[in-house]
Amino acid sequence: EVQLVESGGGLVQAGGSLRLSCAASGFTFDDYAIGWFRQAPGKEREGVSWIRHSDSSTSYADSVKGRFTISSDNAKNTVYLQMDSLKPEDTAVYYCAAGTKFPYGSSWSQSFFYDYWGQGTQVTVSS
Repeated sequence: EVQLVESGGGLVQAGGSLRLSCAASGFTFDDYAIGWFRQAPGKEREGVSWIRHSDSSTSYADSVKGRFTISSDNAKNTVYLQMDSLKPEDTAVYYCAAGTKFPYGSSWSQSFFYDYWGQGTQVTVSS
């Protein structure tokens, strides 16, 4: 059974940090890219970051560049999202997702291309 389980969310003050984890099981981890998405109330789901295990390439949304860092521990089948300098506008439910086919450069940020999704973890940043 394929599972993606997010953890690490919580309440933090603006300027603070959180590290989210995405633990994967039930599929060959190295064959998949893992993306992080977020969805705030009343807004569309937004691609935040992505890591492709085949070449360790990463991508970030402009809104988080320089503040968020994605990394992967292949031995643990876990992807992390280190979030620093958090802002109230980062408040959202954060999801991780796994997929294998990303036909063009920006496709990583589109939820359509992902096969599996976690249940999400809430991140709330207070001002």
